[in-house]
Amino acid sequence: MASNSPFSEMASSPSDKLKKDQQVSNTKRIVTSDDLEKQDQSQVPCPPCLENKNPSTFQSLGFLDRFLALWIFLAMLIGVLLGNFVDNVGPALQKGTFVDVSIPIAIGLLVMMYPILCKVQYESLHKIFREKQIWIQLGVSLVVNWIVAPLVMLGLSWAFLPDEEGLRQGLILVGIARCIAMVLIWNNLANGNGDYCAILVAVNSLLQIILFAPLALLFLNVFSPGSSQAVKISYETVATSVAVFLGIPLAAAIITRFSLLRLFGSKFYHEKFLKFAGPWSLIGLLYTILVLFASQGKQVVRQIVSVVRVSAPLVVYFSLIFFATLVACRKMGFRYEYSVTQSFTAASNNFELAIAVAVAAFGPHSDQALAATVGPLIEVPVLLGLVYGVKWFAKKRSWEM
Repeated sequence: MASNSPFSEMASSPSDKLKKDQQVSNTKRIVTSDDLEKQDQSQVPCPPCLENKNPSTFQSLGFLDRFLALWIFLAMLIGVLLGNFVDNVGPALQKGTFVDVSIPIAIGLLVMMYPILCKVQYESLHKIFREKQIWIQLGVSLVVNWIVAPLVMLGLSWAFLPDEEGLRQGLILVGIARCIAMVLIWNNLANGNGDYCAILVAVNSLLQIILFAPLALLFLNVFSPGSSQAVKISYETVATSVAVFLGIPLAAAIITRFSLLRLFGSKFYHEKFLKFAGPWSLIGLLYTILVLFASQGKQVVRQIVSVVRVSAPLVVYFSLIFFATLVACRKMGFRYEYSVTQSFTAASNNFELAIAVAVAAFGPHSDQALAATVGPLIEVPVLLGLVYGVKWFAKKRSWEM
């Protein structure tokens, strides 16, 4: 019979008492651990954790990026006001030219491209070409950029402007000129793949030198029946424009990257230099927009009907090409970063080349030059909206960025 006296515990052996104490201690430890775990879970709710890991599109942008739509609107407004209310601003901005583009605009384009090209990892680009998917991506890009997009612009120009030959020809030139500048901005803002974007820019630049002139002659002289005059496009104009607006910032970026990495190391380059140089891309973009609107503001206001008529097919073109490419890439199983790069490359256009060719072939005050000039004025706000839209779509559909 077990004793219930207080002395029974004293009668037990020391080893039995030690085992009993250890069991009590372990039980307390386990219970305490579970309780703490439950307490932590109750005190730290899940939604804030998810919000920190997946910030909204607006929260993920820096200050300059976050209010970019406002800055662009102000740049457009200030440019239009300067062009219409300050005497001789437009002629002064267009007085000096560099490669058939006004010097202020040329400066803006070079400043805009240089910082983004500094981010490209040129030392490891050769590894990208080892992947089979990259060659598939390049094949898709070539088809969309050099066959689908120009044909879509041709169809839209005829659908919206059947009675305006000059405006129609200007739009066709915009459709053929594939982007080598602003696509870097949009791709960077939308978290696309920067290295792959640089490859596409380089490939499209080389193809522009080869294909732009014959495609322009084909689309304007053969695919546009009833044209009042045969159009002549100079290879020299195209090659020079591409060499300047891609070659100069690309060479400067390559020299900068390898020199600074060698002299100061990776930490300085990525944490100091790129942090300083990064905002200059958007500053160059805003400056370029302001100069564009200031130099063409009076012409845009005076020919507002023509501007509106040209704007309609441009809005349809940018939106249609972007979403069609994005849907196709998603259906093909491409990752977000590559799909976005493909879409912005397809929907963007080399307006500096289109303007230069239109001015050289038809004159600075022609309808063709006006249509080419309206191109970037519509492209900038539309593609900026697509940046916000595609990031919202990717978050809602859980498309990993």
